[in-house]
Amino acid sequence: MRIHNFFERITYFIFFVLLLSSFLLLFSFFNSGEKSSYTREFKNSYSIFALDIPGEVDFAGERLPLEYFDVYESLDRELMVNTYWHSQTLLFIKRANRYFPVIEPILQREGVPDDFKYLALAESGITNATSPAGAVGYWQFLRDTAREYGLMVTDEVDERYHLEKSTEAACRFLKESYEKYGSWTIAAASYNAGRRGVDNQIRIQDVENYYDLLLNEETARYVFRIAAIKTIMENPDNYGFRYRKSDLYQPLEYFEVEIDSKIEDFAAFAEEHGTNYKMLKFLNPWLRKPYLNVRNRSYTIKIPEEGSRIRAPQNNPLQ
Repeated sequence: MRIHNFFERITYFIFFVLLLSSFLLLFSFFNSGEKSSYTREFKNSYSIFALDIPGEVDFAGERLPLEYFDVYESLDRELMVNTYWHSQTLLFIKRANRYFPVIEPILQREGVPDDFKYLALAESGITNATSPAGAVGYWQFLRDTAREYGLMVTDEVDERYHLEKSTEAACRFLKESYEKYGSWTIAAASYNAGRRGVDNQIRIQDVENYYDLLLNEETARYVFRIAAIKTIMENPDNYGFRYRKSDLYQPLEYFEVEIDSKIEDFAAFAEEHGTNYKMLKFLNPWLRKPYLNVRNRSYTIKIPEEGSRIRAPQNNPLQ
């Protein structure tokens, strides 16, 4: 009797295992079918394409020798990275509409090629960024270099955060480099690596052409990244970027106030001028404290034209 019960239990157990296995196989089959269908649908709706490389690309009027495989592949890499880094590149396009109209006339006045506006994008995304090495602002100046090129850097005032003045300082550096090297491409490389770093590699390698120099990875990619950003932004449709005019960040309207005496409280100063502390600091990020001590000089402070808050443009689907 006990033997009979034992075999009966074994039979039931085997039956249960077979039934469960059949159920799992059926579930797996149907689920697999759903996934295959989903995958096919997903593949049909989104694709990653290799990019066409333009036949001719230049930076600051100097041609990139794309007939060489290493130059071609370096530009291809940066075009791929910046095309498929959708959010960052679209932000570049949006911000450029606000800040390029400020940068472009300064470059023209200073005799620096217009393409260097893309260097500011490569350096900081045209934001007041701070690097791990302590480089600051739109043009990423280190403290000592900023002072060397005429920018005030104190606890209260840091002109590395001043778009117009830091652009002028960057122009001074770039023109000195161009006078030294006779090449805007090498001038751009020296902005990244420093002239001493570039000089060391020119001495070691006995070549002066950027495209012939073996450089550290950051500097080796630098000009190609700038050229890729320029190529995409000059031909955004070719790289899949779609936007309306109303999507772009508009220039900010403001008027200027000359200050030649101490300001004890910028919150009170802002209120007196019909704005608030946040907007005052947004337009004047070079003011680093909530007060300002003025000694034997004056400052120009921007005040929002429309009062305390600057309104965003309304999105018009037709624009």
